[in-house]
Amino acid sequence: MRKTCCDNKEEMHRGTWSKQEDQKLIDYITQHGEGCWRNLPKAAGLLRCGKSCRLRWMNYLRPNLKRGNFSEDEDDLIIRLHALLGNRWSLIAGRLPGRTDSEVKNYWNSHLRRKLIKMGIDPNNHLISHYLHRKSLEFWTENSRRETDGSLLSDTGSSCANDQQPIRSLPDLNSLPSIHP
Repeated sequence: MRKTCCDNKEEMHRGTWSKQEDQKLIDYITQHGEGCWRNLPKAAGLLRCGKSCRLRWMNYLRPNLKRGNFSEDEDDLIIRLHALLGNRWSLIAGRLPGRTDSEVKNYWNSHLRRKLIKMGIDPNNHLISHYLHRKSLEFWTENSRRETDGSLLSDTGSSCANDQQPIRSLPDLNSLPSIHP
């Protein structure tokens, strides 16, 4: 059986990281590299768990991390990759340089998922939602009923009444071309 990552949990610091701890971790990793996370805290002079050091480095301190808002290209890429890969956030984040898997996951759940729902797209399977599909069917049947009854809406007093063409059907929204970055 493997021993626990922290032999003596009473001596370990928990909670927020201080600037001095961050600097110790940055200095050690830039000088020696990442190496074994289990041994790193002791070698760097930190009273932290190896897992805590790894997460701090990977999610906050790495020099190549990209901070700030996601671009439209990143949004489109996340949506397309989510359609292909599902909730495999580490694989999706691997295609977005400088973004972490937790950052991508949080962005999906807080922004992109809602954006797709507002557009009428089911975020789970990336198809037109059942509600929107039902509404388009109702629209189609209502217009076809009007055509066969001869009761197509027209304004006889308008000079444009003869220019109106009946709407025969709606396009299949799932077959629309996708936007590529």
